Amino acid sequence: MAELEILDRSTWEECLSAPLVVLMLGKTDCAACAKWTEDLSGYLAGADAPSNVRFGKLLLDTPGLGRFKIAQPWVAEVDVLPFNAIFVNGERVKEWAGGNIDRLVNRLNRYL
Repeated sequence: MAELEILDRSTWEECLSAPLVVLMLGKTDCAACAKWTEDLSGYLAGADAPSNVRFGKLLLDTPGLGRFKIAQPWVAEVDVLPFNAIFVNGERVKEWAGGNIDRLVNRLNRYL
């Protein structure tokens, strides 16, 4: 069973270097982010979630993320939250805004 890992300044780099990762970006005061977290956590608790994919959540308003934002300059262009990105071996290969399980599964299936 997969789980949504809450990432911070000491864990984001190791997570994103995994073979296949879904990264969710949000903020602590974002209602849509909270709803997407709830939906995603429910999906990950079910039997349909892929076990060979890491799922990480990073709150952009968490202190100490300067290194993340320097290493991932595309984050400065994100203007809609929640925002999702798929990484394959540390390289961002797909991204989209919003939270929807069907959209996630559709995009993720291309890399499974």
